[in-house]
Amino acid sequence: MLVAAAVVVLAVLFLILRWPFGPAAVVQELEDTSLSQVSFGAWHGTYFPRPGCVLERVVFQHNPRPGSPPLITVERIRIEGSYAGLLTRHVKLIRAEGMHVLIPPRNTEEFRVNPRSTVVIDDVVADGAVLEVARRNAEPLKFPFHSFSLNDVGAKGPATFHAKFSNPEPPGEIAANGKFGPWNESEIGKTQVSGEYTFDHADLGDFPGIAGLLSSSGKFNGQLNRVEVHGETDTPNFTVTSSSHKVQLQTQFQAEVNGENGDTALHNVTARFWQTTVSSNGSVEGKTGQPGKTVSVELAAKDGRIQDILRLFAQAEQSPMSGITNMRAKVSIPPGQRPFLEKVELQGDFGIDSGAFSSSTTQQGINHLSQGARGEHYDEKTDSATVLSDLKGQVILKDGTARFSNLSFSVPGASAHMQGTYNLISEKIDLHGTLKTESSPANTTGGAKAVILKMLGPFFKKKAVGYEMPVKITGTYDHPSFGLDLGNSKHPKQQQKNLQKLGLTAPNSK
Repeated sequence: MLVAAAVVVLAVLFLILRWPFGPAAVVQELEDTSLSQVSFGAWHGTYFPRPGCVLERVVFQHNPRPGSPPLITVERIRIEGSYAGLLTRHVKLIRAEGMHVLIPPRNTEEFRVNPRSTVVIDDVVADGAVLEVARRNAEPLKFPFHSFSLNDVGAKGPATFHAKFSNPEPPGEIAANGKFGPWNESEIGKTQVSGEYTFDHADLGDFPGIAGLLSSSGKFNGQLNRVEVHGETDTPNFTVTSSSHKVQLQTQFQAEVNGENGDTALHNVTARFWQTTVSSNGSVEGKTGQPGKTVSVELAAKDGRIQDILRLFAQAEQSPMSGITNMRAKVSIPPGQRPFLEKVELQGDFGIDSGAFSSSTTQQGINHLSQGARGEHYDEKTDSATVLSDLKGQVILKDGTARFSNLSFSVPGASAHMQGTYNLISEKIDLHGTLKTESSPANTTGGAKAVILKMLGPFFKKKAVGYEMPVKITGTYDHPSFGLDLGNSKHPKQQQKNLQKLGLTAPNSK
């Protein structure tokens, strides 16, 4: 009996000396791990069936400056251990209720986590937690977690995590499962992470200029500062808001994400819409001294359809033009609230073959031009579609206006070289250049225009083979207008006098 009593006394003394759930011991452990000052409003211990404690109104104060908001606040922390675990510093469960984490703006505070704790935790649960990320000159980003759990925290191997939360930009629901750690204190960015994710009902309308509900899924693996992501997206109703067309946009991508600052490098991105495929590489990253992130992409399309690309931006039911296109471009989209078409910047070159216009009036004009340029009589009854060939040029897009250079195209009997602008917002066209024809310019039109052209014939430069004359394309995207650019002649003064004799005083008259 005395031996049994001695054992009981020793066990009680051990529990008193090594009891890990007292307020002082728990607070010290939390402070050592979080490198913060920890306080609480109430504490009470639990002993049966499991040893542990409950802390209420817990505050983690990371920044010691007066008036600084706390890093973490928790309405209640419940800690459950086991009597066997008292000998091995093993905790079965930590449950945080009403948890709120506030991350200050980047580079305003330095964060580290102390891995010296030897406590192993089977499960950490923080359902209903809210992560709030403060930003300079912008509303904070809030991530409400519907469920969150960590398993095997503090073990020698990685912890396992499961999370479901709402994403603020773009709004949508994310589910992620994987492994994290072990924590690398000396270089946090080298901490290992892996897993898989789904992103559903992501509302792209949160971004200026586009709309649609995106879904995505994929896998990730690597170090925290260099996570490789392989995934795919599907947006059944993708829309450029300046257009009236919805399209199913599907992509496959490889990316490299810096989990410390959110910068992303895009590799081998393939986008498919209608019957056109666009390949691209690029980045989404922050710029020094500039809030937000800039999207920079190099893209290319081979043997795509120009009607598919134009319909993304067109308001009309049909694309004004069809044909086979090859193109390369560099695109930059800076951050900010400007409308998409005003802030997107592009520089590239393109080519279109077998081009035809959907407007019957425009196509008849091309047909008439081609037949007249070859010296043939135009007959609407025998009219057949004439296609544009070798349409190519360079374009620079900035502030909503596309500036074309070295723009050229040809039809049987004629070829044109032009330059000018197209405004994506007002849809106004202003292109000027020269048209070379095999036959007299008067053959390319009829009626009074033909009479005028015959009278002005001496002012058009006659080549060894054919003629050359100044032309223009004006009007709008839906209703382009082709005509002579008499105000852009190589002999403007003399031509103006002849126009005045004919009663045509407007310098840009057709």
